[in-house]
Amino acid sequence: MHDPRETKLAELLINHSTRLQAGEHILIEAFDIPGSMVIEAVRAARRAGGHPHVVHRDNRVMAALLQDADDEQFRAWADHDLHRMKGMDAYLGLRGGFNINEQSEVSKDRIKAWGQEYMQPVHMQQRVKKTKWCVLRWPTPSMAQLASMGTEAFEKFYFDVCTLDYAAMDSAAAALRDRMNATDAVQLVGPGDTDLSFSIKDIPAVPCCGSHNIPDGECFTSPVRDSVNGIIHFNTPTIYHGTSFKNVRLEFKDGRIVSASSDQNSDALEAIFNTDEGARYVGEFAIGFNPYVKEPMMDILFDEKIAGSLHFTPGQAYEEADNGNRSNIHWDMVLIQREDYGGGEIRFDGETIRRDGLFVTEELAGLNPDALSS
Repeated sequence: MHDPRETKLAELLINHSTRLQAGEHILIEAFDIPGSMVIEAVRAARRAGGHPHVVHRDNRVMAALLQDADDEQFRAWADHDLHRMKGMDAYLGLRGGFNINEQSEVSKDRIKAWGQEYMQPVHMQQRVKKTKWCVLRWPTPSMAQLASMGTEAFEKFYFDVCTLDYAAMDSAAAALRDRMNATDAVQLVGPGDTDLSFSIKDIPAVPCCGSHNIPDGECFTSPVRDSVNGIIHFNTPTIYHGTSFKNVRLEFKDGRIVSASSDQNSDALEAIFNTDEGARYVGEFAIGFNPYVKEPMMDILFDEKIAGSLHFTPGQAYEEADNGNRSNIHWDMVLIQREDYGGGEIRFDGETIRRDGLFVTEELAGLNPDALSS
């Protein structure tokens, strides 16, 4: 049966997120997504006068393809998909997942090769830099389980999150962008031994309010590459290519991760951070403020937008906020600073701008949950 929420979401993705114009070509790449949502995206693209192209993938099949594939196959695959991507004006990634650990049996060597031979040329160099793109995470029963919610309740939560007034959020986020652009020194303090300092001087801040991710709600920049010093102790679980980690603790000296530990799969951290030199440096610092996303659920497109959170990202920097760091990894790790998670502060040039998850300066109060959800 037709679900009008899917139609509303598709219209937002085509008209607000990818800003598709008449005559433009858009690639809709769907992973474990019901055909009804893909069809609504196709219809919305056609109503906008665009030309939709569809690739419908299965994550179990993807895992089988990655396992034991050699670099030659990855390069041939990349050549084919790169040719198609070069013909696109926009990209919409509809990403579901019946099992978030689907890639856990794929060897780390093959994951690394996939990143180098396929993801870098097709997505990082072409799609991210040269198309209007948006990535959506689709709700599944497994996501509802991770959120400790029933399926129907989670679906309602999902559509509330994904179809909120992103234009109003964008207006409110302008003040945070301006404040970050005027800031040099940042200090993060939080539960445990979190006390981290770095500079964001002269690196642009970029608000994200439905243009590249749905759900959305963050403003990101990156630290000056060698300026990060101290300790950050993340209090949300995280997953990297099918391997789960809890309570990740990172210690930095002059920008570089010099010590890493976790309550879960701690030994695997070293292998990830040894992927390349840039994996031990940070490519993104961001502040999350989606009022409907409150609890972690091991899905980064949701978790990095949690109200009262921040994320700090070892690996590749984005071109829009480039600190020069290059890596085949980009691993967003989330710290929630709300009072119910132990509290914490963000300080810009010595002034506290957010305490216990709430913005405390007048110009930033419009990003607090009561303002954004009203």
